[in-house]
Amino acid sequence: MVLTLFPSVKAEPKIILPRLYLRPPVRADWSEWAELRGESREFLIPWEPIWPDNALARSAFRRRLARYAEDWSRDRGYSFFIFRRSDDRLVGGISIANVRRGVAQMCSFGYWVGRRYARQGYMTEAVYGACSFAFDQLALHRVEAACLPVNEPSKGVLRNAGFRYEGLAKRYLKINGKWQDHMLFALLREDFYPTVDR
Repeated sequence: MVLTLFPSVKAEPKIILPRLYLRPPVRADWSEWAELRGESREFLIPWEPIWPDNALARSAFRRRLARYAEDWSRDRGYSFFIFRRSDDRLVGGISIANVRRGVAQMCSFGYWVGRRYARQGYMTEAVYGACSFAFDQLALHRVEAACLPVNEPSKGVLRNAGFRYEGLAKRYLKINGKWQDHMLFALLREDFYPTVDR
């Protein structure tokens, strides 16, 4: 898989993958984001925190972008939207969150995909690209992700991207209004790049 990254202070960071590209969201993305999230609402609700009443409002999106920018500037998190290269259509989103430095050098992943783009391998490709960014650009050692035990597609994404199951966390996250158990997965840099010296 070929990956190209164009980091620049003047141009937005972009991760180019075979069928997709990842870049930070901008204000002009609001209408397409709101449309995709809106039409995918019932599809996404079982796997996400409760949506506020104004979840898709332009003002809420702007607050979201401000939070993303602050996280990026403080090296706490890096959020990307996922676009299809063939037509520049928004497919979903992926976040590198809870970046921990010092002796940990790790982060957590979260992601979502629009209903019409589900089960086409897009998220596995996007997770691969985000892992490359985490290991190469952020110099992290470990990436973690969690999913509900009943979320078979998400487990498949993580396993296909090389993550290993590490255990069950009881009542780990509040999803759809309830504290729910999650399966914990992780990927180490040396497993992503097996030829790297351990």
